[in-house]
Amino acid sequence: MVFGWAVTLTAQTARPLYENNFEKAAVGSVPDDFLVQDGAFTVKEEAGNKFLELPGAPLDTFGFYFGPTEKDGMAVSARFFGTGKGRRFPTFAVGLGAGGLYRLQISPAKKLVELYKGEAVKATFPYEWQSDPWTFLRLQVRKIKEGEWKVEGKAWTQGKPEPDGWAITFDEKEEPIAGRASVWGNPYAGTPIRFDDLVVAPAAPK
Repeated sequence: MVFGWAVTLTAQTARPLYENNFEKAAVGSVPDDFLVQDGAFTVKEEAGNKFLELPGAPLDTFGFYFGPTEKDGMAVSARFFGTGKGRRFPTFAVGLGAGGLYRLQISPAKKLVELYKGEAVKATFPYEWQSDPWTFLRLQVRKIKEGEWKVEGKAWTQGKPEPDGWAITFDEKEEPIAGRASVWGNPYAGTPIRFDDLVVAPAAPK
């Protein structure tokens, strides 16, 4: 699907350092440059669009790493598709830093987007996630000055414009640990989660 990919690219102020929309990947495979933490991820195709899919079982958090290794000055974005089932909903996130140190996660059951550092929630903002439409997440870590960093994130539904500003921020005083970008998902609803349009680029200046 070209539409979502074009939105991601035009939102970046600098040329991406890494991008993957799975169009060149073989169905049934996982890209060779991915480091899969856990989960039976596989490339699938529907209506002419390829994407990476995580099956709806088992219920646990699964993820993979991609792109260059950096400690700051980087942004990651990705597109997600999931469906709710009754009162159960999937969660999904993008991450930066070693082990997904910083994660921007949509938590539909809480009607929130949450910014994590490790297992601790550092900031939240209200978000009414919609089942079925694709959703974008963007997260970046940038150095403000010596001994000070800012972690910023936003989320939006495909078909709507990307928000100009950052919806969530966290002021970091500890030096980030270098690592690759990552994507995470937990199929709490028992339905598959799809991932597409992965981009790693230099962080926006503000």
